[in-house]
Amino acid sequence: MNILSHYKYVFQMQFFRNSGFLVFMALIQILISIGIVIGFTYLIPNPDTKTILFLATGAPTIILIMTGLVILPQQVGTSKSDGYMEFMRTWPVKRSVILGADTILWLFITVPSIVVSAIVAHLMFSPGYDISWTVVPALLMIALTSIGVGYGFSYLLSPTTSLSISQIVVFGALMFSPVNFPMDRLPEWLQTLHEILPIYSMAEVMRASLAASTFDASIGNYINLFIWCVLGYGGAVFILNKN
Repeated sequence: MNILSHYKYVFQMQFFRNSGFLVFMALIQILISIGIVIGFTYLIPNPDTKTILFLATGAPTIILIMTGLVILPQQVGTSKSDGYMEFMRTWPVKRSVILGADTILWLFITVPSIVVSAIVAHLMFSPGYDISWTVVPALLMIALTSIGVGYGFSYLLSPTTSLSISQIVVFGALMFSPVNFPMDRLPEWLQTLHEILPIYSMAEVMRASLAASTFDASIGNYINLFIWCVLGYGGAVFILNKN
């Protein structure tokens, strides 16, 4: 069997095992994305256009973060607990093929929520989207970084520990990460931390792609995402290859 046949086999196995869950999560993510765009405006009296634009461009980032750093680790933890991971290790395919097939599945469930949130924000608030040609590469880079990091720590750590980290991530991403608000509102020590962690770079790259005339992203943001992406997938492949 060549690598394409391996990929098709693994994709089918993973799809049939998780299809019901993935459809459910896609629907949940659509509701969450709409809730971020609309619901957060209730917390801000008389939000201006820039505030709405932060929320509108932040919603896709939150969805990708939740997919890769929250939902995926929970699924990996379940796979560890029920023995499915050990079963995957018996497959006569490269471990990178397993991660590649899984990544495509997770990408599929994020697309509907991102599209719906953008349409709802545009119809209700007209936030001032100015979509750049970089939007597709940016979405892929953010998604791959989020999924890669999620794989990295969920394969490395125990199910209980990875679940705890995923809960901290979702709380931190919603409340203490500069995704839906400017970085300068945070204390200096937290700003410094976000310069190292990938979440701020994800938000910057997303904003620069969806509202190019208002926001921009530095080359450092892209480098940061690339490093975290390589570390995440590299760590996951290493753990899968261990006996």
